[in-house]
Amino acid sequence: MDKKNALRAGALAAGTTLMMLLMSSPASALTRDDGDDPGPGLSVIETLGLFVVAPIVLYLVIAGLVMVGDKSHKRKDATSSNIATKADSEADTKADAKA
Repeated sequence: MDKKNALRAGALAAGTTLMMLLMSSPASALTRDDGDDPGPGLSVIETLGLFVVAPIVLYLVIAGLVMVGDKSHKRKDATSSNIATKADSEADTKADAKA
């Protein structure tokens, strides 16, 4: 990438970032809106459980289900696992000849 394109990409990224910051300023407002009724805050343990432990557990459950489904598929597939290729049989023959 030449210098001109790099400068153009940097200016575009900076402009986009600046616009996002300007547009998100109401999100960090200190005054409450009409009808705003926030509930009680979360404790540290509740926050960690909700945003750290729960996603990890969900990931592990999904991975476990995928692995169980994959293992059951391998047991049913008898066609490709019992085929000896020519290269394997030649290697076995050479190994038997040396022994």
